[in-house]
Amino acid sequence: MKLVLYGDEFNLGILDGDSVIDASSVADAIGHHSPQELMSGLIADFDRHRGALEQLAASGSRVPADSVRLRAPLPRPPRLVCMAVNYLEHDDQVEPAPINAFNKSSGSVIGDGDTIVLPSAPATVFEHEAELGLVIGKRASAIKAEDAYDYVFGYVNFIDVSCRGIGPAGRDSFFIGKSWDTFGPMGPAIVTADEVADPLNLPVRLSVQGVLRQDYSTRSMGHKIPELLEWVTWITALEPGDVVACGTHHQGLGPLQDGDVVEMEIAEFGKLTLNVTDELKRSWPRETRAQREAREAAGR
Repeated sequence: MKLVLYGDEFNLGILDGDSVIDASSVADAIGHHSPQELMSGLIADFDRHRGALEQLAASGSRVPADSVRLRAPLPRPPRLVCMAVNYLEHDDQVEPAPINAFNKSSGSVIGDGDTIVLPSAPATVFEHEAELGLVIGKRASAIKAEDAYDYVFGYVNFIDVSCRGIGPAGRDSFFIGKSWDTFGPMGPAIVTADEVADPLNLPVRLSVQGVLRQDYSTRSMGHKIPELLEWVTWITALEPGDVVACGTHHQGLGPLQDGDVVEMEIAEFGKLTLNVTDELKRSWPRETRAQREAREAAGR
């Protein structure tokens, strides 16, 4: 099942192919004061609502998905944890980098069709990082790796937009580099875990201006989902509706600049499309890190 929020009122819906099925009747049974509380409450008590959602999926009223605005399915996740340098980047790399992560501001989250706003900060470049996001389904504290998937409610497309080169002494800093407003695109749907046979064998693709840049598989994840969830929850408890982004393969990273259209999709999760704006109209060579490394190597 693909769960969405849509429209000006952040209505609960089910994405089914090219249609959105209204699930407001289920939302009405969940006490909430915000769209995020609605989704966290639904996730925490999903077994109670699953039957009603399945009935709606079979016979509920539908509208074309392209006729409504799909919002971020988790507009303000209480915790947004992002794994750092968590992929094997080269064919000869055997061991992953030491496990590491950072908290990204939940205020950075935007949804499908929204706009990434590049700030006036003197960055050396702004980059996209397409990632698999894990949606937590129940309280997870000091869990064991072998039990990790019991705590995963579903999966979501996530882009960790990054601002480079403006930390102390010109070095990257996680807070100033990651937590700007609009730097956390997510969506268009939460795909429930029962629909993902193997989360460690998913194609992740991202294109800019129609040109494919990132094209990798979650097979090359360094610290796998069980290990990373054991490590994160050893440090801090996670709650229903929290998100853990699994990191990215850096070789396909490239610049974002004014006027760009970014498209990202994992398997059949649905396409996440963003616009980019920059009042300063800055530009960078349109090449990925891998292309730049190859060019520099050829010039030596």
